Amino acid sequence: MALGMIEVYGFATSIVVADKAAKAADVKIVAIDKNKPANADKAEVPLVMVVKCEGDVAAVEAAVEAGVAEAKLRGLYITSRIISRQSEDIEWFARLSALGKDKLR
Repeated sequence: MALGMIEVYGFATSIVVADKAAKAADVKIVAIDKNKPANADKAEVPLVMVVKCEGDVAAVEAAVEAGVAEAKLRGLYITSRIISRQSEDIEWFARLSALGKDKLR
């Protein structure tokens, strides 16, 4: 099982990127999480979000590629990463979310 992560600016962007990734390949969106930048106390610092998806390696690669393209189209892409064979510890950790106790199913 592979894990794909796409980091973007903004909550709305993360939802659109997750939608694009999920429609591009057979992956499951396992979490949409927020990251707190070091200088987040300043009002002008935008919200940083991470979209996490799981599936086989080829599907995750296709989903991340589609999600990244959507984020870049909006000028709100930060970075992305694919872990091709995540360990059980990483799989558990990837499903944690700072957005609340609700989990995506």
